[in-house]
Amino acid sequence: MKLELLDRALALSAAAVPVALATDLASARQSLVTAALCDGDLDVSPADLARIRAAIDSDRSGTIELSSGAVFVEVWSAPLRLFIIGAVHIAQSLAPLATSAGYRVTIIDPRGAFATHERFAGVELIHDWPDDAIPTLKPDRRTALVALSHDPKIDDPALIAALASEAFYVGALGSRRSHASRRDRLAAAGISPAAIDRVHGPVGLAIGAQSPVEIGIAVMAEITAILRGGALAGHSGWYQTARAD
Repeated sequence: MKLELLDRALALSAAAVPVALATDLASARQSLVTAALCDGDLDVSPADLARIRAAIDSDRSGTIELSSGAVFVEVWSAPLRLFIIGAVHIAQSLAPLATSAGYRVTIIDPRGAFATHERFAGVELIHDWPDDAIPTLKPDRRTALVALSHDPKIDDPALIAALASEAFYVGALGSRRSHASRRDRLAAAGISPAAIDRVHGPVGLAIGAQSPVEIGIAVMAEITAILRGGALAGHSGWYQTARAD
């Protein structure tokens, strides 16, 4: 392995740029591949490059057969992160689901009585206001944020901060009516219609969820669909069958 390519791969990963090091198993030739570049002495066709980039998108290392032969593709991606706004009952169900799915979970809630280690064992808790905490946490393209507090004083600043970032998923709890009101508030705060459209609300896939556990499943399923480009991406609204207000 060429140390220069390895160092560059690690630097790109640290900068939250998904990257892969492709190594020909016969010749040991290598190339560094991202969505924007392919650099090295491994000879790859456009079709080969597309297959390597597909491995990056799937976040999966392994051996693939290219036109030149077998190539091992080692993928480095920034950690998946989930910021949960509001230490509510749904958060107690969502946090362990997200952890099991490989996310680093952070719960942000200035209300210390809710965000306790007794209720959220092993989860990072931040008691700052979201508009102070989120810029410090620097959400990136591997970050999802879900606003669950149902309190505009807490949720709205979190959404505004998230929409200013590259977070791949931004969602907010609430009925269709409350989401319409939320859209009006965000517009009044100067957020563009295109940015507001990034907010998934009502949050979660429309599976008719009612209990906190079911809602957590609906939310995690939608986050996964958006991350992986699943067929159900965009089918938001667990509330649509549970409530219409």
